[in-house]
Amino acid sequence: MGEVRVKARLTNAVDEELVRRGVLSADQVRTYDADALVDTGAVRTVLPPEVVARLGLATRGQQLAEYADGRTEAVDVTGPVVVELEGRSTLEDALILGDEVLIGQTVLEKLDLFVDCQRRRLVPNPAHPDQAVTKVKLAYTLRSRSPKSPVGRRTSSAMSSTKP
Repeated sequence: MGEVRVKARLTNAVDEELVRRGVLSADQVRTYDADALVDTGAVRTVLPPEVVARLGLATRGQQLAEYADGRTEAVDVTGPVVVELEGRSTLEDALILGDEVLIGQTVLEKLDLFVDCQRRRLVPNPAHPDQAVTKVKLAYTLRSRSPKSPVGRRTSSAMSSTKP
């Protein structure tokens, strides 16, 4: 198994919003084309400081990063960046460190892309080849919402009454 590298286009998401609002012209949107390393061992996307500066991304705070050797370090986190891979795009905050663009698991999940290790490339999820599909799990409240007891229908114990 070897490295998987992909062409990634990174775009300053704030610039895109300013274009939508008419504050910035489209030719002023800052983008960066990268030969990115897909790192399935990394949860988040990683951008080198030089790329962050070229994109004009703001720093939104810090997050603790854990390296493969077990060390931890507080690292800066960017503001929103649009990550485009294989014709799909998503919004992501990235960790600022290192010397190359790394694409982590969160981007792959949001874009519904799989790693083909044998061919060293990304491929769309075969179940959703035409567009990304995001899995959503419904949150349940304290009231039971099981199929036998949907919201709005009382269970038999709730319908029983006491004698007057």
